[in-house]
Amino acid sequence: MATLTLKNVPLELVDVLKQEAKQNRRSLNQEALSRLEHSVERRRTSEDVVASLRRLHRRLSSLPPLTDRFLDRAKNAGRP
Repeated sequence: MATLTLKNVPLELVDVLKQEAKQNRRSLNQEALSRLEHSVERRRTSEDVVASLRRLHRRLSSLPPLTDRFLDRAKNAGRP
């Protein structure tokens, strides 16, 4: 992987990214990468998007289904 260094980033922008990173439970680096990837994804062709969605569907289809029982246990986990 490559390393990218940004210079002269306004402090206000850094503060906003830090807040968003915390809300999304990401590091500042992960948040910045996620936003860069998202902005680049807009330029992908429809074929690329469909292929990406098919890969995601294959990955998700291997997970067990979300049942009402599972969701109720997850919601109540850690509650008195």
